[in-house]
Amino acid sequence: MLNKSDYFILAAALVSMILSIALWFTVDQDAGLFVGIWVPSILGFGAYFKIIKYGDRQ
Repeated sequence: MLNKSDYFILAAALVSMILSIALWFTVDQDAGLFVGIWVPSILGFGAYFKIIKYGDRQ
């Protein structure tokens, strides 16, 4: 069901979320917010690429 690229996308989103939380509590809240908006973007690109890859199949 999930292939290697799906795991890569999920791992990238998880790393982004962890980095966002770390930045929020340690360095700068604005930097944490900036990195935090990467998570839905990464997941959106992953969904887009999956639709492109499997969209033709019925």
